[in-house]
Amino acid sequence: MGDIAKGVLGGGWALLVGWILPAALNLVVFALAVAPSLHRPTVFGPLWPASGRPTPLALLVAACLLGLVLNALQTPLYRLLEGYLLWPQGAYRRGIRVQKNRRDKVKSLTHGEGVPPIRRALLAEKLSRYPADDDQIAPSRLGNAIRRFETYGYDRYCLDTQVLWSELTSAAPEMANKQVHTARTNVDFFVALLYGHGVMATTSFASLAAAHANRPVLVVTALALIALMPLWYRAAVAATDEWASAVRALVNLGRKPLADALGLLLPKRLNDERAMWKLVTRMSNRPYAPAADLALAPYRLEVPQAAASSPPMHP
Repeated sequence: MGDIAKGVLGGGWALLVGWILPAALNLVVFALAVAPSLHRPTVFGPLWPASGRPTPLALLVAACLLGLVLNALQTPLYRLLEGYLLWPQGAYRRGIRVQKNRRDKVKSLTHGEGVPPIRRALLAEKLSRYPADDDQIAPSRLGNAIRRFETYGYDRYCLDTQVLWSELTSAAPEMANKQVHTARTNVDFFVALLYGHGVMATTSFASLAAAHANRPVLVVTALALIALMPLWYRAAVAATDEWASAVRALVNLGRKPLADALGLLLPKRLNDERAMWKLVTRMSNRPYAPAADLALAPYRLEVPQAAASSPPMHP
């Protein structure tokens, strides 16, 4: 039972809260506001009674299946909101200009005179949701809020976490990994809720053509869902603060275990460490070149003389 509980509180808990729960909430809206206006399919007769509302069993099964599908599609779902997927080139460039202007405006207000301390702290919080490098600015708020910690490792240590993420999470302390998963769950929840509201609003408008549609309820439901979508988007952006903090801790605490796992000695000087991680990133991201042997030699751990000279053991 202890192992089962650990599994539920681990990846299963993130799946449940991040994707299945918001799917269930959206399905409840569907059952209460949209389903009564739809024609009851004969094939779903045992699960969809004559009242027009699906049973709790049907909602539970549908929520689990929908949550699993959303979890499997999380990468394209995030990329669409970040501005990397299905954005026309013109909209992409305009989004970057808008985000840079917003960043510059917040920066000027932060460093302005006569700003109260609390207001300055809030402005600094908004400013921290942008990546340090201007070339990494994304065309959306969520894209920048995520991009800031995706580029954290490279900006500070030249450790590209996008390339070495699997190695880093394998070597980093277990608690740091758990913090990253827990923090991301909050963002997943609002992203799933946002997409679900969009689908439910579209379904509500499409159901207006049904013969027995309760049009006032459908219209109010659709408008309410659309009004809530910007709120969930802002909540997702704000929730990335904890995610960013967890990734920052993962990078800071996981660098040395990663170096040890790779057979490397973490240099004392930061500039030397940056040079080492840049070489490791190139080794992982590019085909092997003989020059890498000499370049990485100063950072490799020395093999003990006894272990190096001992003959191989034969059965």
